[in-house]
Amino acid sequence: MKENPFRSLPGIPFLLGVLVVGLLAGWLMVTGIGPDSKAMGVTSAVKILAGIVVGILAFLSLIGLYTVQPNQAAVLSLFGKYVGTVKDNGLRWNNPFYSKKKVSQRVRNFESGKLKVNELDGSPIEIAAVIVWQVVDSAEAVYNVDDYESFVHIQSESALRTMATSYPYDQHEDGQLALRSHATEVSKHLLDELQDRLADAGVRILDARISHLAYAPEIAQAMLQRQQANAVVAARTRIVYGAVSMVEMALDELQKKGVVDLDEERKATMVSNLLVVLCSERGTQPIVNAGTLY
Repeated sequence: MKENPFRSLPGIPFLLGVLVVGLLAGWLMVTGIGPDSKAMGVTSAVKILAGIVVGILAFLSLIGLYTVQPNQAAVLSLFGKYVGTVKDNGLRWNNPFYSKKKVSQRVRNFESGKLKVNELDGSPIEIAAVIVWQVVDSAEAVYNVDDYESFVHIQSESALRTMATSYPYDQHEDGQLALRSHATEVSKHLLDELQDRLADAGVRILDARISHLAYAPEIAQAMLQRQQANAVVAARTRIVYGAVSMVEMALDELQKKGVVDLDEERKATMVSNLLVVLCSERGTQPIVNAGTLY
């Protein structure tokens, strides 16, 4: 079922016409029931009947009036059969027997609740997302699903769960996508997942981004300790790499300038002492040797 544009008549001129017809019906009723009605005989009865008929027609015509707001569509159906969609703004008129279903086509957004799911490595996490969406086909939104707003909310949570199970929380290997470090790629995956699920409901997803991401409370402390351990290992690795480079530079400079000639044993002792000084977390207190080198 696809949206079919449908024409409608301007409502204000039609409303003025109905008022004129209503006044005519009132005039016919008054003149038919007036003091001279007995003398008129059959004519007065005809006037009364004509006034009633005209009044009923005017009342039925008023039922055909309806308003359409900006960025809103009116889906028309006749006895259960889809007729078309009116998007002209203002007061409009169509067949009074048409039923009218208003559908907002404004941009809307909502934030999903915090969902507890297992990420790719099996660790429980809490995740939530902000979804920006818009109805682009009013006929599909009304007739393809029972309640398109509820459908969007439920399918959004389902897509968020599916997406969260496809990535680990943290990146463990080079080139691996993770929820915490690759927000752009994860958002693109979530948007595509939502669009596939909601295409039949006449809904277009404009944006989808993670608004909350954290480990579940029961494992948060353990995961924090693991992150701290990883940070310590990375920092120590960088410190050791820098210390080795500095020791190598010191030995090369001493040998190049001929400041002192060290055998292999003394080089090993010097390397050990320099690494202790450079890699220590606290300031060292060296013992100064005022005698001979040996």
